[in-house]
Amino acid sequence: MTSGVLSDRQIRDMIAQGGIGAASPILNDQIQPASLDLRLGDVAHRVRASFLPGKSSTVSERLGDLTMHEVPLTGGAVLEKGCVYVVPLMERLHLPKGMTGAASAKSSIGRVDLMTRIITDQGIEFDRIPEAYDGPLYAELCPQSFSVVVQPGQLLTQVIFRQGKTMLSDAELLDVHRTTPIVSGTPVISEGLSFSVDLKPAKGDLVGYRAKRHTGVVDLSKLNHYDPADYWEEVRTSDGRIILDPGAFYILVSREAIAIPPNCAAEMAPYLAMVGEFRVHYAGFFDPGFGYDAAGGSGSRGVLEVRCHEAPFVLEHGQVVGRLVYERMAEVPQQLYGADIKSNYQGQGLKLSKHFKSG
Repeated sequence: MTSGVLSDRQIRDMIAQGGIGAASPILNDQIQPASLDLRLGDVAHRVRASFLPGKSSTVSERLGDLTMHEVPLTGGAVLEKGCVYVVPLMERLHLPKGMTGAASAKSSIGRVDLMTRIITDQGIEFDRIPEAYDGPLYAELCPQSFSVVVQPGQLLTQVIFRQGKTMLSDAELLDVHRTTPIVSGTPVISEGLSFSVDLKPAKGDLVGYRAKRHTGVVDLSKLNHYDPADYWEEVRTSDGRIILDPGAFYILVSREAIAIPPNCAAEMAPYLAMVGEFRVHYAGFFDPGFGYDAAGGSGSRGVLEVRCHEAPFVLEHGQVVGRLVYERMAEVPQQLYGADIKSNYQGQGLKLSKHFKSG
């Protein structure tokens, strides 16, 4: 197989050949241009603390030590803010030699500040599936800002599959940009494409949202349902700067409009800690076609999920806050992100998750 991130067609082949199995048949809607959405099982284990099983243990063995009680998800169940849950997923993997996986929360899940990480048997890292892994998958869920209602079969996380070397060097990425522009303006490329925060919008002074501390639950099955004012405070500025409060969660937007060409995928990575004590973007994958227009479009902004850590921090307009690491596809997908699959966030600007009313 050609090195690169597997396409939708190749993921279907893996399902047909038994490399991806499931407790019930995998649905076509789960298959994205370069990733597979994973489904929650029917029970959540409320655990005392987050954990990694380590090389000598399975997740099931650790759950036997750490589970406080089980929460049936059938019919919907509330996962409380600040608590940690582990949910067996419906899918399991039997990866061939040379293939690894990487997981990430889906965009809407990151935007409601639901920390979602994948754990594997004998796992020593979150969200990383080792070469030739053969076993079940589990999701660790920890609601950070809002308690949430979940139920079996919901799609909270996604996985990509990598065959061999996939990362583009800076020189290769610059070549891609010359052929198919990946960003508005001049690219700043250093171990990926650097991006900055937009705190001087073209219209008005609304630059973001901050999660309120005491709210109702968010039922993840309800779309375009909740009034943003009940869950979010508007963040406004007229001078291109804001002060991040420690522990607070923000939705901001990138200054740059970004595009992912059909032959690439990308992962948003946190920037170096030396630029500030905050983390950007908990949901990290960008499918081929994000912001891309074969006729020459303007790209899509990257929505930033930001949490400040120990001390208040002044964030300035245009400050570099992260980078996009581009990867080569093993082949161009049959369908691209955007119109092909009716994607929610194509052409986006500053936007909350699809659970909240817009406009």
